[in-house]
Amino acid sequence: MSGRTPAARHDPPAAHATGAPLSAAVPPARSWLEIRWRQFRNAPRPVVRAVGSSLAVAIVLGAAYLAYDVALSRGASLPGGDLRVGAAAVYVIAVLVAGSLLTWLIVPLPRGSGARAMRTPWSAALGLFAAIPIAYLVLVVAIQVLKPLLV
Repeated sequence: MSGRTPAARHDPPAAHATGAPLSAAVPPARSWLEIRWRQFRNAPRPVVRAVGSSLAVAIVLGAAYLAYDVALSRGASLPGGDLRVGAAAVYVIAVLVAGSLLTWLIVPLPRGSGARAMRTPWSAALGLFAAIPIAYLVLVVAIQVLKPLLV
C-alpha cells in the first residue's frame, strides 16, 4: 500500500502534484463555435480528400455550366437551343460520379503494418455523400452569385 489509510484513498486530493487547486486545473468550457472550429481544423484525412476531390470537380464543371448559361443569357444561338435544365442535370450527375470515383481512388481503407491498401465500395459511398451537397452548393453559387455579376 501507499501508506495512506483506506478512508484517505476515497477522498479527492485537495491539490495536484503541482500544488494548484482542482478548480484551477479544470479547463474552461468551450463554446459551440469553438468546438466546431476545432473539428473543422482537425478533420479526418479521408473526409478532407473526399470533399476536396468533389469540390475540385464541381468547380471545373460549374465554370463550364456557368459559361453555357451566360452565353445563352446574352442571346447566343447554340446548337440544340436552351438546354439549361438538362445541362444542370448532367452537371450534378457528373459531379456525383466523378466525386465517388476519385474518392474511391484516393481513399483506401486503413491498413496495418505491411498490409496492402484495399479499396471498397465504402470509399465510393463516402465520395458520393460528400459530393451531393457540394454539387448543389457550387451550382447555387454559380447561378445566384456569379451569373448576375457576369450578365
